Amino acid sequence: MSVVLAVDIGGTKLAAALVEPDGRVVVQDRAPTPNAPGVDGEELWQALEALLGKLVADAGGPPLAGVGVGCGGPMTWPAAEVSPLNIPAWRGFPLRERLRDRYPGLPVRIHNDAICVAIGEHWLGAGRGHGNVLGMVVSTGVGGGLILGGRLVNGASGNAGHIGHIIVDPGGPPCECGGRGCLEAVARGPGLVAWAREQGWRPGSRDATGVELAADARGADPVAGAAMRRAGRAIGIAIASATHLCDLEVVAIGGGLSQAGPLLFDPLADAFRTHARMEFARRVRIVPAELGQTAGLVGAAALVYAQDRYWSAG
Repeated sequence: MSVVLAVDIGGTKLAAALVEPDGRVVVQDRAPTPNAPGVDGEELWQALEALLGKLVADAGGPPLAGVGVGCGGPMTWPAAEVSPLNIPAWRGFPLRERLRDRYPGLPVRIHNDAICVAIGEHWLGAGRGHGNVLGMVVSTGVGGGLILGGRLVNGASGNAGHIGHIIVDPGGPPCECGGRGCLEAVARGPGLVAWAREQGWRPGSRDATGVELAADARGADPVAGAAMRRAGRAIGIAIASATHLCDLEVVAIGGGLSQAGPLLFDPLADAFRTHARMEFARRVRIVPAELGQTAGLVGAAALVYAQDRYWSAG
């Protein structure tokens, strides 16, 4: 049986898997993203190429049906010249062209990583059986993807559903996109950590992450708790706006910060109830991504396996 080589490229990790036609992840592996200052695009590509080569070789070299990739944006689409905000080494990097050269004759399909989470959750996860779904990633960055009428909505440039750049606080912190008060600027893990430090949080490690922040919030650290409430409130406001605009049925939230559970979802629900006033909007279900950390990989595989719903380009 042939399998899809599925890839998830983020600011902190590179993940890859072999996925069967029913969406089952056969084997997976990951490596840290080379993202230190001074790392160039070729070093990053070589790290990705090594990860993929090792994964396929360790699995015995099964036949591949195609390559599906989720990568942080922005990117040109469908050409997939990628410029992820959280990966400075890649600016206009020809990722799809490189993968086509590496895997000649195979379909290579690349979309935004958060869009792949949305696809995965709609195909086999929390949005299964529903036609109108927003999938979100809350991690190093904040992104999203939209399924409306049972099909992926790409928009004019392939960037539809980018909820991370909805404005939730016009006077809020600057965002790496150049704006101010974007959801991503407020709720992404590194932004939360920076805010908490400014408020007096003293983490146990020098390179603290959102995971450590959430752990301290569970331990009743008041500043860490305030940071999680700040993130949840911002996400709830953004979802209320998106639901009023798109008449959604399900919002599925994945990514590392979503693992914080009630610390994030309770203030999120409170903010959503406050701002979602139309009756149709209040019916939406807001849930953790059912597929967990594999959602993006499963969605990347669906770019190949379920192209009728999720891939409309060449």
